[in-house]
Amino acid sequence: MNLLCGVLGVIFTMNSRFDIAFYMMLAAAVCDFCDGLSARILNAYSELGKELDSLADMVSFGVLPALMTYKLMNGIHGDTILCYTPLLIAVFSALRLAKFNIDERQSDNFIGLATPACAMICGSFAYYISNDPTSVLYNWASTRFFIPAGSLVLCLLLVSEIPMFSMKFKKNVKAGTPIHKQRIGFAGVITVICVLTVLLGLNWSFIVMLTFVSYIIMNIGIAMLFRK
Repeated sequence: MNLLCGVLGVIFTMNSRFDIAFYMMLAAAVCDFCDGLSARILNAYSELGKELDSLADMVSFGVLPALMTYKLMNGIHGDTILCYTPLLIAVFSALRLAKFNIDERQSDNFIGLATPACAMICGSFAYYISNDPTSVLYNWASTRFFIPAGSLVLCLLLVSEIPMFSMKFKKNVKAGTPIHKQRIGFAGVITVICVLTVLLGLNWSFIVMLTFVSYIIMNIGIAMLFRK
């Protein structure tokens, strides 16, 4: 279902239907989450499932967000060389997924930005701009280097060595531990974002976008703090 939603998202993206494409991305994320949650609850792990999970993620959270961002920039600026920069997201997502499969350090938390988080930023950004072409974000996207620069930053984060906490539900996470405190703090940030979005009358996709941008900023801040 994850893979099928990703393929449908690609089709709708090529038809410039960013709204439905983003819904398909969200549906893929739900399927991906339920798949992992079921595996943990049932203790049903397999090498086949591991490989299928990465292959599905490559389409839904690698190819799809890259195409959405490319298509968005192409629609704003026309067919220029810079428009192809977002396609690098697909390449670095593949590197990220391959590294994750062989990196034993990432069993509990992540090292580098997870592909679904990167995809949600790209997908919500494309959806938000297509829904409100008079917004400040559209003006930013209209500048020649904003989307390419943002794409490159996401690419670097995907393969970075920055520790990032996982939001996966696990039994061994105890209250008072650093990961528990980080999750509680992040939940508070999400609450503030939701309230501000409602008060400002912004589109709901802004919640998704700002949530994952805040997730990145929060993890970078924690990494810098502990490094000192």
